[in-house]
Amino acid sequence: MSEMITADLVDLDLSADTKEAAARALAERMVAKGRVTDLDGFLADVAAREAQMPTGLDGGIGIPHCRSEHVTEPTLAFGRSAAGVDFGAPDGPADLIFLIAAPAGADDAHLTILSSLARQLMNAEFTDALRAVDDAARAAALIRGDAPAEGTEDSAAASGGTASPDAAAGNTTPATPAPASAPAPAPAPASAPASAPASAPASAPASAPASAQAAPEAAAPAEAGRPFRIVAVTSCPTGIAHTYMAAESLENAGRDAGDVEIVVETQGSAGFSRLDPAVIAAADGVIFAHDVPVREKDRFAGKPTVDVGVKAGINRPAALIAEVRGKAERGEITAARPGGSPVDRAGDSGDGYGTKLRKWLMSGVSYMVPFVAAGGLLIALGFAIGGWEINQAKPVTEHFDWLQVDSWAALMFQIGAVAFGFLIPVLAGYIAYGMADRPGLVPGFVGGMIAANINAGFLGGLAAGLIAGGVVIAIQRIKIPPVLRGIMPVVVIPLISSMIVGFLMLIVIGKPIAEAQKGMTDWLSGLSGSNAILLGVLLGLMMCFDLGGPVNKVAYAFATAGIAVQDPSDSAMKIMAAVMAAGMVPPLGMALATTIRKKLFTTAERENGKAAWVLGASFISEGAIPFAAADPLRVIPASMAGGAVTGALAMAFGSTLRAPHGGIWVTPLIGQPFLYLLAIAIGTAVTAGLVIVLKGMRKTQPETAPESAPAAETKTKEPVAA
Repeated sequence: MSEMITADLVDLDLSADTKEAAARALAERMVAKGRVTDLDGFLADVAAREAQMPTGLDGGIGIPHCRSEHVTEPTLAFGRSAAGVDFGAPDGPADLIFLIAAPAGADDAHLTILSSLARQLMNAEFTDALRAVDDAARAAALIRGDAPAEGTEDSAAASGGTASPDAAAGNTTPATPAPASAPAPAPAPASAPASAPASAPASAPASAPASAQAAPEAAAPAEAGRPFRIVAVTSCPTGIAHTYMAAESLENAGRDAGDVEIVVETQGSAGFSRLDPAVIAAADGVIFAHDVPVREKDRFAGKPTVDVGVKAGINRPAALIAEVRGKAERGEITAARPGGSPVDRAGDSGDGYGTKLRKWLMSGVSYMVPFVAAGGLLIALGFAIGGWEINQAKPVTEHFDWLQVDSWAALMFQIGAVAFGFLIPVLAGYIAYGMADRPGLVPGFVGGMIAANINAGFLGGLAAGLIAGGVVIAIQRIKIPPVLRGIMPVVVIPLISSMIVGFLMLIVIGKPIAEAQKGMTDWLSGLSGSNAILLGVLLGLMMCFDLGGPVNKVAYAFATAGIAVQDPSDSAMKIMAAVMAAGMVPPLGMALATTIRKKLFTTAERENGKAAWVLGASFISEGAIPFAAADPLRVIPASMAGGAVTGALAMAFGSTLRAPHGGIWVTPLIGQPFLYLLAIAIGTAVTAGLVIVLKGMRKTQPETAPESAPAAETKTKEPVAA
C-alpha cells in the first residue's frame, strides 16, 4: 500500500485563481504519479461533485473531492495559495486546498485515513502548522500524521485529557472532556505510518463503546445533575470529508459546552456502525447533519430533532446543540421520516426560505409526475384507439365487450381519468408532507381534493399544500402535556388541521383562486400567432435551463396541469407538445455533438452520448446532466438555445399532444407529427452545433496520458468545468 500523499503531491505555491484551475493543477500531479488515469474524466467527476454542493469551508479550507473510476488508489494532493481560491465558503477564499481522489471501489482502510484527515482539519493547530510549513516533504508528513503539529502534544498533556480513538475515527463514541483544540485523531508516530490499516482507529467497532455510555433510563428534559445527551448522524454525498468534519465539529462543541454528551454516527463511504439502541433511547435530542438521506432514520422517531445540511454541522455546531436543547425544553417532538424518501429533509432549518419553498414544491411535483405519466398515457391511448369521442362512452361498469376495441379504449380512458383525478390532491398532500412530515398528509389531501372540486386547479393545489403544511407546523409548535403526545399525530393534528384547511379553501380563498385559474386558462386558450411562439420560446428555455431541476419541473407541471382535464383546450395541448419537444433536445444535442466531434469530449462523455440518444428520445432531459456538470458554461447555453428554437417551432407548427410523456414513442398521438419531429431535429442541430463551436473555441493540445489512454487523443487544456 503506497503512501496516500508524498512531497510530489504538495504545491506550497499554488498559483491558480479559480477552483477549476486549482483542481487541475493538483490533479496533474496525481496523473504524473500514476494515481489518475484520465485527467479530464477525473476533473469532470470533481466538477460534478462540486455542483452538488460547494466544498469550501470556514477557516480558509477547500476540499474538492470525488469518487472516480479514473483513480487507481486513494490519493490526496495539497496546495497552498497565497491569494486564495473561492470554493464557495461563506467567509471567503480558501488558502489550504486538499484534493481528495478515491477510486470507485476504495477499500475501508484507505477511506478511514481520509476520514481522519477530515477530522484533523477541525484542529486549528493542524491547519496553522500547514500554513507555516516551508517544506513540501514536511507538509506531506504532517498530513500523513508522521510529523505532529508544533504544540500538539503539549496542549494535550496540559489538559489532562485526550480524544477518544473511536471518536477520532468517526465512530459512535461520546466526546471526552479533552479541549476542543486537541487533535482528532492524534497524529501517528513516525514508526507507524498512517497508511497502515492497523493504525486506522476507525476500524474499531462502534457499538461496544457506545453502549458503555448508555444511561439506564431516558429523560426529557435532562434530569438535574446529569449531562444533556444528544445523538447525531452526519453524512454527505461522497461520504469522504464533510461527514467526518461535521462529526468532529459537533463533538468539539459538545466538549466546549461542558454539560453535553454527544454521540455521533458517521454514515460515510467506509460504511457505518449503528448507534447502540440504548444510547438512542437515553438521548434527550437528535441532530441530523446530512446531505443524503439518513439510513434507518425511523430509529430516532419521537425525540426533539434538528435536521440540517452537513455544512451546518461543520460551521455552527454550538447553535445546533442550543437549538435541540430548546426543542427538548419546549417538548417539540419530531417524527422521523423513512430513510430514502424523495422528500427527506425537505426544508431543513439551515436553509433560506426560498430554498425551503423550492424543496416543498418539488416534493409535491415529484409525487405528482407518476400520476401524470400513467393517467396521461392511458387517456392518450384511449383517444388513439377509440377516437376523440371516446370521452362520451358509457362507464365500463355498465357496458364492456371483451371483443370490442372501443370497450378497451373506453377502459383505458376511464382508468386514465381516475389517475388524473389524483393530481391536485397528490400535489397538495405531498407539498404538506415535505413541510410537516406525515401529519401534513391528511390536511394536504383534503385541501387538494377541495381545490379540485371547486375548479381551483393547479394553483389551488399549490395553495392548499402550503396552507396545510403551515397549519400542521404551527400546531406542532404548541407545547402539550406528555400524556397527549401519543394521540397528536393520529387524532388531534389531522382533526384540527383538516378543519382549518377545509374552512380556508371552501370559504375564504378557494373561490378567488378558482377565478385566477379560470382567467389563466382563458388567456392561454386565446394565445395565437406571435404570442404563442414567444410562449414556446419561454417554455423551451425553462425546460433546458436546469435539465430536470426546479425550473424544468415548473414548466412541465404548468403544461400537464393544462391537459389534466377530460376535454383540454387546443392551446393546452400545444403547450404540452412544445414542452416535451424542448425537453428532448439537450440529451439529443449532446449525443449528436459527441458523434460529430468526438475529440472535443472525454471517453466517459462519448459513452454517455450513446445513452443520451435513448434518453433524449424518451423525453428524459436528465440525460444531458453529465455534460452540463462537466462544462456548464458551454452545455447549458447551447441546450437552452436549441430548446427555445424547438419550443417556438412546435408552437408555430401547431403541434398538439394529449400524452404528458413518452417522447418519440407517442408520435402517433401527436398532432402534426412530421412537423413536430422536424422541430426537434432543428433544435437538436442548433444545440449540437453551438456546443461544438463553444468547445472548439478552447485551445487544445494533445495531453501526455498514461499508456492506457490513446496517445493521439486530443485533450482540452482549460478546466473542464470552466
